[in-house]
Amino acid sequence: MDLSVQNTNMPRPIEFDRSKAVNRALVLFWQKGYQATSLSDLLETTNISRSSFYAAFTDKRIFYIECLDLFAERTLELLQTARAEKPPVEALENFFKRNFMGTKGIGVKKNWGCMLVNTVLEMAGVDDELLERSSHHLNRMELGFRELLEEAGASPLKAQELAAMLMLFNEGVRVSSRRRLPDAQHLQTIDTTFRLIRSALA
Repeated sequence: MDLSVQNTNMPRPIEFDRSKAVNRALVLFWQKGYQATSLSDLLETTNISRSSFYAAFTDKRIFYIECLDLFAERTLELLQTARAEKPPVEALENFFKRNFMGTKGIGVKKNWGCMLVNTVLEMAGVDDELLERSSHHLNRMELGFRELLEEAGASPLKAQELAAMLMLFNEGVRVSSRRRLPDAQHLQTIDTTFRLIRSALA
């Protein structure tokens, strides 16, 4: 058997760094949103061919879901890191401030808001599946808030109420950040919110 002929029928390997491509696409989707990001934008940003894109990611929507899920996991990791380093309320406050001011290493800009919140705003009435997926991740984040508040001494009911308030605050401050207001204005609002949290827990 002529092995050289047989090998020509084998699929060519995908020759690019998949992790780097996903990271670059995540930042692009975060900045521009799902609908405003074209396939051409993705190919240029990830520096991969159209055939490699389809082989690796299938289509833009599936790729977006992968990036959205990765964003959610990284956000929850930030919350868990803060939880391991600081007392509960300080951990929550640190999470908000670090999240707002940006995370080093992935090109984050604080005026991009939150990719999860952005997706809820963009996909409401447009794509129920993407809306529900983002909402699911936000619910996981709210659960993390509630657990920290219970660790801080809140009763389960009070922790649930305060966590819901924090999630509404989280969604509001992410939208507000896209207005490019001064950093000091956002940080002052975070400080005020956590004074109220501490007062409610006293």
